[in-house]
Amino acid sequence: MTPRERLLAFLRHQPVDVRPALPITMMWAADLGGVRYRDYATRAETMAAAQLAVARQFGADQVSVISDPATEAADCGAEVFYPPDAPPAIDEGRALLADPARLATLRRPDPHRPGSRMANRVEAVRLLRRAAGSTFAVEGWVEGPCAEAADLRGINHLMLDFYDDPDFVRHLVEFILEMELAYAAAQVEAGADYIGIGDAAASLISRELYDEFIWPAEKRLIDGIHALGAAVRLHICGNTTHLIDAMARLGANLIDVDYPVNLALARTKCGATQVLAGNLHPVQIMKLGHPATITSALEACAEAAGPWWAIGAGCEIPRGTSPENFRALTGFGGRDRVEKG
Repeated sequence: MTPRERLLAFLRHQPVDVRPALPITMMWAADLGGVRYRDYATRAETMAAAQLAVARQFGADQVSVISDPATEAADCGAEVFYPPDAPPAIDEGRALLADPARLATLRRPDPHRPGSRMANRVEAVRLLRRAAGSTFAVEGWVEGPCAEAADLRGINHLMLDFYDDPDFVRHLVEFILEMELAYAAAQVEAGADYIGIGDAAASLISRELYDEFIWPAEKRLIDGIHALGAAVRLHICGNTTHLIDAMARLGANLIDVDYPVNLALARTKCGATQVLAGNLHPVQIMKLGHPATITSALEACAEAAGPWWAIGAGCEIPRGTSPENFRALTGFGGRDRVEKG
């Protein structure tokens, strides 16, 4: 069973030889490849080479094109700062939609436009699919409705908009849904097996706001990606304890559970068969721990979450995590022996 076969079977609730390992690697992958992060985030061939190195050397089941949250915003016209060796960042003080009236003039970017950041990510998917073949699953990535709204409007303004200008929020979410569905379609066409949706900002809002504004949008996005023939990974980092049962009703094939959430409670709230992943503290356990600490934490996760749980940290593997610690994650439960055998 190849890693790709294992992961896709697991998402369909079919028997597999060992649990899939789905660590999120961005800066860690760039460092392994010996490249500056600006190049990793903006050059498809650089990202593809680094992701393949991680999967081949450490036994991950997937390769991924997640890099930073500024991709779609950049192509919409937002001002983005590109540090030499850190993730691209949006200047909230100069948010694209600082004036909400600008939304009416905003045009959806073409994910295939030459030279655009979205086209670069689509090309990374294409390169990874070609190089990985049937060995590794390829994960595409889009921003979720709350996260992208925060990227375009500025998170502080958005939090006030939920109360002061709810109609603007609804129109903004509609714009984002159209953009992200087109972007996901381009990645699926390029060879993505499944699409990750990053919606971190959703963890910061109340359950009432989530139910009214964000859950319906996430549901439409997930249903739209499923209609393209791809699976979905929902990644809302932070404390989603107040949202986790609603997240389980979205129909995502996989839900990441970040470390602030009690994994046993998440299992109870999500039901017995929802595939969950992650939950290790990225810094305290993955970076500052040691292999035995990581193995012990993973054993506790497996006990709390049961059979439909995939291996991973709560969020990105931090830069500076030792190779030994990373291998303890990807080799958990005898995976290293399976991969070598």
